[in-house]
Amino acid sequence: MTNYEPTTTATVRRPRHRVTASILGVLLTGSLALSGCSATSSDDSTATTGASPAVTDTSGSDSTGSTTSDETSSSGTTTATISDTAAAAQAFLETLSDEQREQVLYDYDDETKTTSWSNFPVTFVERAGLNLTDLTEEQQAAAMKVLEALLSDEGYETVTGIIGGDEYLAQNSNSTEESLGQYYIAFFGDPSDSSAWEVQFGGHHLGINATLDGSSDEVTFAPTHLGSQPAVYTNKDGEEVQPLAGMYDTAFAFYDSLTDEQKEQLYQGEDVSNLVCAPGGTCDYPTGTGISGADLTDEQNLLLLDVIANWVGLSDQETTDAALAEIEATLDETYINWSGATEYDMTSGDGIYFQISGPDVYIEFSNQQGSAGADVNGVVTAGWGHIHTIYRDPENDYAGSVTQQDASGMTGGPGGGGTPPEGGTAPADGTAPTSGRTDAS
Repeated sequence: MTNYEPTTTATVRRPRHRVTASILGVLLTGSLALSGCSATSSDDSTATTGASPAVTDTSGSDSTGSTTSDETSSSGTTTATISDTAAAAQAFLETLSDEQREQVLYDYDDETKTTSWSNFPVTFVERAGLNLTDLTEEQQAAAMKVLEALLSDEGYETVTGIIGGDEYLAQNSNSTEESLGQYYIAFFGDPSDSSAWEVQFGGHHLGINATLDGSSDEVTFAPTHLGSQPAVYTNKDGEEVQPLAGMYDTAFAFYDSLTDEQKEQLYQGEDVSNLVCAPGGTCDYPTGTGISGADLTDEQNLLLLDVIANWVGLSDQETTDAALAEIEATLDETYINWSGATEYDMTSGDGIYFQISGPDVYIEFSNQQGSAGADVNGVVTAGWGHIHTIYRDPENDYAGSVTQQDASGMTGGPGGGGTPPEGGTAPADGTAPTSGRTDAS
C-alpha cells in the first residue's frame, strides 16, 4: 500500500460545503432558528434523492475524483486554529457574567466531559456548560465565533446544517420533543494557545469534543457524534440542504469500487444495526469483521480514507492531513463492514450501516429505523433520512486526558439527565443500551 501524500493532487478528496453569507444573522434570532442554514448558495445546484442522487457537489472534485482548485478553501495550519479558537473562546468568556463563566468552565481532566454528550435529546441527557438559548444575541454570536475559528468553512457548514435540521423538525414535524434546537457549549481547561483544553459543543444530533493542545501543536476531534434528521430538508429560502451528503457519497464510492469477491467479504446482511458504541458510552471497539485495508488496492484505500475524512476533516488542512496520515499508517489492520442497502437509493429500503475499526480510528454510520416521533409529511425522517454516526480514536479519545465513563442515556450528564418530554420514550431501565437501540435516539 502506498503512503498517503497530502501534498499530491490525486489523494483523498474531502467533502466540500459553501457557507451562505447570512448564516450568522440567522443564528441571532434569539431562539437559534437555524433553518436558514444551507449547504448551497442560492445559485448552486440542490440536493435531491433517488437512485442516482443529484446532490450538491461538496467534494471539491470533478467526476473523476481528481481534486480541483476548491481544495484550497480548507487551507490553514493547526497552530492558527489553536490560536484563533483560544482567542475566540476568551472573547466569548468576556461577554459572560461571573456565574455564567463558572457554568461554562471545567477542569481539563473533569470526567464530566465523557458523560455530557449523547445521541439522546438534551432533555434525556443533561449537557455540560451553557445552553445557547439562554444567552443574549451578543453571547450567541460570540459562542458561534468559537466554532467558526475551530472549524473550516466546510466543517462549520456541516455543523450549522445539522443544527438547521433539528430546527426544521421543531417547526415542521409532529414531535413533542422540547429540546430540538437547544445546543450547549462548555470548555474543559482554560482556553489557551500554549496548553491543552477542550471545546465541547452539542445537542441531539451533534456532539463535538475538540481537544486543542498548543504545547504539542495538535487538534483532535475524537470522540465526536454527527447526525442528521431529516438527512435532506428544505430551508426557508426553498433550498434543499443535505448536511451529511458527503458521507453517503464517499461511502458508496468506496463500496462501488469493490469487486464481487470483496463485497462478499465486506457485507454482513440486510439488517441495519444501530450504533454499537453509542455516543457518550464506553466501547470495546469490535474489529476483525469484514474486509481489511490489507485486502484493498491502493486506490480503494484512498477511497476509504475519503470516507474517514468526513469525520477527521472538520478543521484546517494541516490538522486533517496529520490525522489521515496517522490512520493511513495502520489501514492494513483496519476493517470495514457493511449492512443494508447496496445501491444509493434514498426512496426505498431502510438505508445502510457501516463500521470502520482499526488501531487509530473507529467510525460507525447508522440509519436509524425510527423517526423518534418526528414525522414530516412527504419527508423521509427514518432510515435513509435519520443518520447517527460516531467517530472515536481507540488510543486517543479526549487526547488521553480522561477515561470514558459508562454514563450515557437517561442518567448521564452533569446533573443526571432530565425527565423525558411529553411524547418521549425512555429506555426501560433508564439507561442507554450499548447498541444505542431506542426510539428516543
